[in-house]
Amino acid sequence: MSAHSAPLAHLAKPEHPIVGDRIIEGDGTSTDAWQHWQGLHDLPRLDIAKSFPPQQRVCVFAPHPDDEILGCGGLLQQLAANGNPIVLVHVTNGTQSHPDSQIYPPHLLDTIRPQESLAALEVLGIAQQVTCMSLALTDGDVFAERAQFHQKLAAIIQPDDILITPFVHDGHPDHEATGQVVAAFAKQHQLACYQVLIWAWHWAKPADSRIPWHCTLRVDLTPEQLQRKTEAIACFKSQITVDESTGNPPILSAQTIARISQPWEVYLYEPQS
Repeated sequence: MSAHSAPLAHLAKPEHPIVGDRIIEGDGTSTDAWQHWQGLHDLPRLDIAKSFPPQQRVCVFAPHPDDEILGCGGLLQQLAANGNPIVLVHVTNGTQSHPDSQIYPPHLLDTIRPQESLAALEVLGIAQQVTCMSLALTDGDVFAERAQFHQKLAAIIQPDDILITPFVHDGHPDHEATGQVVAAFAKQHQLACYQVLIWAWHWAKPADSRIPWHCTLRVDLTPEQLQRKTEAIACFKSQITVDESTGNPPILSAQTIARISQPWEVYLYEPQS
């Protein structure tokens, strides 16, 4: 996520080998810009009761513990209220979020971050309906472990599951790898799959052509659901506080949290042909 500045203004930035021009740097697109984009308000709404029949299992894939709340904190509450059992799959345990940290070394993050996720589910009031598991892939290297990831899915996913994963072009390599593997598995097995925007809110602009808005659906959060989502995000202390041992700023900046803490979530969905 490090910023890159070209030595000469006329030189184009080289594209990232995985995410291309979907770069997460700087403050990103402002919350105001998204709030005032009419296109976002005009998106069709996702009908939870129709699209997620009660008792049908939903598998949510989070590249790191916190992505399930950042992206789906509202939908998770609505699914629980709808009677859907939920399986939360942490693809990695997010152990590489704090390089060189004395406070958050990898072996501690391996425990801390899943614990933060459990606390967040309690805050949402849905912990009893969620079964958590970890694939323990390598944080920051999911792209290289896609074959292993795909093999693990066969032991997890059931024939009627509905899958939720990050957008295949979300802008973070682990997010994109997760989205690609899960979406490909869904297509192979004719399963419904929803892709949630998480980091795309940072690098994209309103009406950005890199996002297929024509197949997006909006989930509206009630004030109570948004409040619980906001409180759940606060459970990820390792991600929202300064690392005193390195002086590095929080992984999730105030701008990032504000941008993701809106009364909506957006999912891409294309029916399997």
